[in-house]
Amino acid sequence: MYQEPIFLQPIFQERIWGGQKLHTEFHYTIPYQRTGEAWAISAHENGPSKIANGELKGKTLLEAWKNHGELFNKSVDNFEAYPLLIKILDADDNLSVQVHPDDQYAREIANEDYGKTECWYVLSAEDDAELIIGHHAQTREELTEMIDQGKWDQLLRRVKVKKGDFVYVPSGTIHAIGKGIVILETQQSSDITYRVYDYDRTDSEGNTRELHLKQAKEVTTVPHETPELTQTVEEKQGLTEKKLVEEKYFTVYHWDLDGSVELAREADFLQVSIVEGEATITVNSQSFTIKKGDHFILPATLQDYRLEGKAEFLVSHPS
Repeated sequence: MYQEPIFLQPIFQERIWGGQKLHTEFHYTIPYQRTGEAWAISAHENGPSKIANGELKGKTLLEAWKNHGELFNKSVDNFEAYPLLIKILDADDNLSVQVHPDDQYAREIANEDYGKTECWYVLSAEDDAELIIGHHAQTREELTEMIDQGKWDQLLRRVKVKKGDFVYVPSGTIHAIGKGIVILETQQSSDITYRVYDYDRTDSEGNTRELHLKQAKEVTTVPHETPELTQTVEEKQGLTEKKLVEEKYFTVYHWDLDGSVELAREADFLQVSIVEGEATITVNSQSFTIKKGDHFILPATLQDYRLEGKAEFLVSHPS
């Protein structure tokens, strides 16, 4: 069973703030004029990725997780949900200001398996592009007052970003991705979003999107906490590996390949996204060409592999 990578086909999501960069930058065939998200590695029921090769071709990652635990080094009678979700987001306009709950709130209130801690790697950004990350309220009463009175300029904390920046976003963090930014997002497998502010936008029928102020006030961390990350760099033959974050839910790396490297899978399974360039991966004398926009899983059923070429990768696994 799968002595090769498990390649996945993205599922695309239409968003009011989406654009065309998933086509122009990644050459995906996108279904919408405003395509905001590619769910690249997903076993979430709202958009599970399809497997593109091997014995499970045509099945979803959700089906593989439920029925083939050996691929993930888990027992098939363990029905805990697949832990992570990888997306590429094209923010052709500002995303809503939002916040996500932690695991306890998600399970007790929202009936979801997981809360949503996430992180972002900036793949491209226009000049002066910025994120909203955190807030300036010092007490929950102050947070409530500023939200109720619409004091957004006073409340929201804005940060400029450029290509290659990395941002860790724990649950409870008010945040928004700004116009002109494309990111790869690694997150818990959750689809809970509580909107705080949406710029009073309307859809094609003149309707504003729903806000979730009660829930947002309940789950937001007050005061805002800026996480301190310990990042390390390791040289492995032709590969430079930078550990971007190692936290409770996931570990994420940036790989810069220039040449060749022999590697051993060091986690139960690895999620791999190619974000620049082209390479080959060789497993058990089989070679596969991989290029920007490809996404695959290295399952628990294989151990050693070889990468060769010039490419950049975002790689993750559950912690």
